[in-house]
Amino acid sequence: MSSFTTILLTLITTMLINNVVLSQFMGLCPFLGVSKQIKTALGMGAAVIFVITVSSAVTAVLYRFVLLRFDMTYLNTIVFIVVIAALVQFVEMILKKFSPALYQALGVYLPLITTNCAVLGVALTNVQKDFSIGMSVLNGFGTAAGFALSILLLAGIREKTAHNPIPKSFRGMPITLLTAGLMAIAFFGFKMLA
Repeated sequence: MSSFTTILLTLITTMLINNVVLSQFMGLCPFLGVSKQIKTALGMGAAVIFVITVSSAVTAVLYRFVLLRFDMTYLNTIVFIVVIAALVQFVEMILKKFSPALYQALGVYLPLITTNCAVLGVALTNVQKDFSIGMSVLNGFGTAAGFALSILLLAGIREKTAHNPIPKSFRGMPITLLTAGLMAIAFFGFKMLA
């Protein structure tokens, strides 16, 4: 199998078949909380893509060349959380300086990327599956792109349904959860094709 085919299959698998939100149910807090508008969903998706991709690279290097070499693999979770927290702080500072409106719109969900189980889950999965540094970055990017795709789809649907006549008992979070469930069923169809 050629390297291009491997790259393409990895991206399709991580984005669609094993979507971090709709198949693995990780990262639901920002998925549900920031998906009211496409603009904020796009900002969160971009932030998550940056954090997961860069943290995948940094944690893979740290694991391979420091933790594994000095037999300190038992510290990987702590080290990974510190790396993720530092990257989130960096994203927060950049957004606060260059896009204050988006920084305000993301609110509490931006620092919550630090505790987002999807971010840590990707770093730990890369280690558990013994991915190379390049494959770790590719897996991280694909997973983050799948998160961004999911949140953008949900935001688009929520914007469309915001002004529709919805029964009172379904307004707000109930219709959002129902929509997310239907999206998960649709994404499950990709597993059936694989």
